[in-house]
Amino acid sequence: MVEYNDLIFEISRPGRIGSSLPESDVESVDIQNKLPKHLIRDVPAELPEVSELQLVRHYTALSNKNHGIDNGFYPLGSCTMKYNPKINEDVARLEGFSRIHPYQPVETVQGALEVLYELQEELAVITGMDAVTLQPSAGAQGEWTGLMMVKAYHAQKGETRKQVLVPDSAHGTNPASATVAGFETITIPSNENGLVNLEELKKHVGPDTAALMLTNPNTLGLFEKEIVEIAQVVHEAGGLLYYDGANANAILGKTTPGQMGFDIVHLNLHKTFTTPHGGGGPGAGPVGVKEKLIPFLPVPRVEKDGGNYVLNSNHPLSIGRVKGYYGNFGILLRAYTYIRTMGPEGLRQVSESAVLHANYLRKRLEPYFEAPYAQICKHEFVLSGSRQKKLGVRTLDMAKRLLDFGYHPPTIYFPLNVEECLMIEPTETESKETLDAFADVMIQISKEVEENPGIVLEAPHSTVIGRLDEVQAARQPILRYEKAVEVEKETVKS
Repeated sequence: MVEYNDLIFEISRPGRIGSSLPESDVESVDIQNKLPKHLIRDVPAELPEVSELQLVRHYTALSNKNHGIDNGFYPLGSCTMKYNPKINEDVARLEGFSRIHPYQPVETVQGALEVLYELQEELAVITGMDAVTLQPSAGAQGEWTGLMMVKAYHAQKGETRKQVLVPDSAHGTNPASATVAGFETITIPSNENGLVNLEELKKHVGPDTAALMLTNPNTLGLFEKEIVEIAQVVHEAGGLLYYDGANANAILGKTTPGQMGFDIVHLNLHKTFTTPHGGGGPGAGPVGVKEKLIPFLPVPRVEKDGGNYVLNSNHPLSIGRVKGYYGNFGILLRAYTYIRTMGPEGLRQVSESAVLHANYLRKRLEPYFEAPYAQICKHEFVLSGSRQKKLGVRTLDMAKRLLDFGYHPPTIYFPLNVEECLMIEPTETESKETLDAFADVMIQISKEVEENPGIVLEAPHSTVIGRLDEVQAARQPILRYEKAVEVEKETVKS
């Protein structure tokens, strides 16, 4: 049987055509005189020549081997891999949205601007902030945008603060974003309960503190109970409190970052608000701020002027534009649709169900794995494979074994302050039957570790690609396609 995804180049035959393109209506350009000679090909690119049917089978075969939320449970901790409702896709494809252009006159896109304006207002209410920008195209860019506003805020006051504090359970993007923004990062250790060590925080907060970046609930799935005192400590030192919104799925309708004392927040629309996640596609990381930071928001801003909506760039203290045009419009539309579909009660139920599911799954699995923080969690929880490691099986091995049962593994080895960590987030969109089935498999694997560890150590057994040589893959990666026939010739020569 032909494996189209493996042989798309090998089945190429001269003259086969898989598409028919209309004649170009763009005036031809003399490329030879427009581009440097080193950028012009001497010979055509060696692309596969295949029929439409062969091409369809190729991509269908690839999609069938890919795992996504539409075809299986995806308990990836801290990523909130929840179902993307198809009504979001329908709205994003309406011609009045999908066929407009960012260079159109503002008066011809009033409907689109109205949606953006309303989304800003809704996200401000949800986060307890006073204003929101929709420009950033991902959570990490939202972090950087927020930190650039932190820098601008202190500069406006005549201060040059250099330090950003981050807990040891923080997402890796936090210190990375701070570094890119030009700050030095200081790590604050957790206490024995997995929360910010308040006494350690007090030791490090000072006149050089620009901000504390915090996720609440944190990456361990635990709510920072001392958040009001934490905010007070930072604010008394003149610093700002930044909310990493990666875990906002746990607090919708229950509390807001604004109520906790945060000054800035970014949201991951692909996590909390059901827009597509992963695959390198478009994302969105809106940033909300309290009133004192509004002057520094990116431009242009979507504002209301009487009965019209405008894009206003006349804000002299702004950090400037951070994204081309105005964010990833199609993603913002999907989030707007989700919020309007759910309503306040629906969003509150999202968090209630997410927390219930996480605690149900936690209680089912705790007897079989080490539980470093055996307490009520929020939307996610962590387990440790340290018990299994003593028997010669690592968390990585158990994650690979899960693939044999059709499950995407949870996040592993993160946060770094938990040995052999498994971070599990079931989200609110899964059924009890799905949670039970996953728990049963995890329990089965824990028993296999004790009774037949070889089957776990050699996993996966049923996937297209088996256990890789990780050392060789890291040291000698194959990063480009090589024709099979050429590889065979080289093998013969050697």
